[in-house]
Amino acid sequence: MLAMAIRKRVVCWVSTVVCCGAFTIAAAADSNPPDVLMFVVDDMNDWISLLDDKAPIRTPNLERLAQRGMVFTRAYCASPACNPSRAATLTGLRPSTTGVYANKSDWRGAVPNRKTIMQQFMAAGYDVRGAGKIFHHQLDGAFHDDDSFDDFQPMRPQTYPEKKLNDAPEYGSLNTDWGAWPERAVDAIDFHTASYCVKALGQPVSDRPQFLACGIYKPHSPFFAPASYHEPYQDIGLPVRLADDWIDLPTGASALMRSKQWFWQGMMNVQQRHSGAYQDFVRAYAACAAFADAQIGRVLDALDNSPRRDNTVVVLWSDHGFHLGEKNHIEKFALWEKSNHIPFIVVAPGITSADSRCEQPIDMTVLYPTLLELCGLPTDPNCDGQSVVPLLRDPTSEWQTPALMTYMRGNHAVRSHRWRYIRYADDSEELYDHTVDPNEWNNLAGDESFAGVIASHRQWLPRREAKQVPDLKPKRSSDTKVQR
Repeated sequence: MLAMAIRKRVVCWVSTVVCCGAFTIAAAADSNPPDVLMFVVDDMNDWISLLDDKAPIRTPNLERLAQRGMVFTRAYCASPACNPSRAATLTGLRPSTTGVYANKSDWRGAVPNRKTIMQQFMAAGYDVRGAGKIFHHQLDGAFHDDDSFDDFQPMRPQTYPEKKLNDAPEYGSLNTDWGAWPERAVDAIDFHTASYCVKALGQPVSDRPQFLACGIYKPHSPFFAPASYHEPYQDIGLPVRLADDWIDLPTGASALMRSKQWFWQGMMNVQQRHSGAYQDFVRAYAACAAFADAQIGRVLDALDNSPRRDNTVVVLWSDHGFHLGEKNHIEKFALWEKSNHIPFIVVAPGITSADSRCEQPIDMTVLYPTLLELCGLPTDPNCDGQSVVPLLRDPTSEWQTPALMTYMRGNHAVRSHRWRYIRYADDSEELYDHTVDPNEWNNLAGDESFAGVIASHRQWLPRREAKQVPDLKPKRSSDTKVQR
């Protein structure tokens, strides 16, 4: 047993030598393997000060983390929906590979033998812990993967006020509510999650390195945050919009988005009945993002006060973006920029430079192979993405692959430095030039002069697309292992 324990630890001590032989990824054999702290944030879009210092939503703790390493300014989710995004990121396999396209798709049934990134670290001898929303949270916790953790604290159930706070009972369910709630921060979901992570970081360093996953739920709906987080955003402006923004959408976009129109139309109906409701909604989203940032700050404080600080790889990513009215859309579930652009930060001691930025478009299938390489674990040739360690060393390194996003079968977007190209299941298309049209108001796909641009982006679309896997059925929460 002792020999087995030593062998597991050595896996993460092995020095992975770069081709030129001038650098090693892992520490020398006589040092400790790095711990890993992974933040997963739900629904956090790019309207934040981390990515734009003029943005109204202030995220000082995300900026504090980014100052220690690298922020990717053009990072994108694998899919603009919780379940397919998280499944793709945590298995390293795209929706087009697995058939996990929808929020109810049975991701584990689709890839029963695929190791998640957490399982890779468990196999290497890591003590893997987690709390909050790591996998999709719906269906009574049925999406949780018990085999991916040595210890796990489930996301605390959402509590609700006695009646909806937004005075709009006609607009959706309780989950579409927004306002100041709960009264005490300690009663919020993410405070509970952060407290678990603070405790885990405070444990004595043992002979087993730690992988800690912190799943922050806000700013996911309902948009509840304590009152103090709403106060700084009383005068928050509204996102810019174009009244007839959908006039140049192709048939594929119209078909895909038809069922999503009620989000925006419903909000406008609420605004007509309750003046100021739309701004209240935007304010509540900002408050939730600020609250999420504050809980991340608590965990970072715990890391700073821990002997783990200088030997911990830290990554932070959001599962997708979120529309607050841009392109006359609310929610995610679209292939436009706002649904897919996310914060992504990597801090890798000895590799990343402080306060560095990378402008190369990448998608989150890079996370799995990157973490393996950063910690000296064996590479996985089946990953759909590639490691960004070369970019972590030098953000100007040559990189050929653009970001690829998928939403439902046959619908994909390709993001390069300048362009967003979208191809739908019926072969209709969108093309936006972000150098002059960052709001994606002018679809250029019908202009023959851009045929070459479209052709150069079309080559990155998946060659094969798996059929959509069946939906997962609910299971009892008692069937899910909880914190021991």
